[in-house]
Amino acid sequence: MIIFVYARDKQYGIGKDNDMPWHLPADLKHFKNTTTGQTIVMGRKTFDSMNGPLPNRRNVVLTRNETFSAPNTEVVYAIDEIVKESKEQDIYVIGGTEIFKLFWDECDKQIVTVIDHVFDADTFIPALDKEKWDLVEAIQGTMDEKNRYPHEYRTYVRKK
Repeated sequence: MIIFVYARDKQYGIGKDNDMPWHLPADLKHFKNTTTGQTIVMGRKTFDSMNGPLPNRRNVVLTRNETFSAPNTEVVYAIDEIVKESKEQDIYVIGGTEIFKLFWDECDKQIVTVIDHVFDADTFIPALDKEKWDLVEAIQGTMDEKNRYPHEYRTYVRKK
C-alpha cells in the first residue's frame, strides 16, 4: 500500500522555501508515531531539508541525480521498484510536491494534518476529489501554548 503523510493549510499549502511554514509540535509527534518503523520515500529536496535520514525508519530518496548518496539512505531513480515493493509492504511517501505527483495515481491512503490557518506557502498539494476518496477518520488536534493553530488529523482511503 502507498500512503501519503503530510500536513497542509486551508489553501493546500505544504511548504515554503523547502521548509514547513508553521511550527506545530503535535503534528511532528503524529508524523513520528505514524512513520517510525516504516519505509519512508521522499525526494532529494525534502531529504536535504531534514539534515539527514530520520531515525528508526528505512529512508529512501527518489531522485534523478545519479551521483546523489547519503549515509543510511537508499537511493532510487524510478518509482517502479517502490510501487512493486508496495504490494508487499506499506510505503509512506512524505514529499515533496513532485514526489506526490509521481505517486498520485498509485496512492491508496492519505494521512493528512489539516491546519485551520492560511500560511505564506510556495508549495501546494492538490485537493482530494471527494468522488475518489473517502474520509474514514478525523481526530481533532489539541491546541496549547506550543500548538497554536487549530488542526485535525484526517485519514482518507481511495474508493474502490
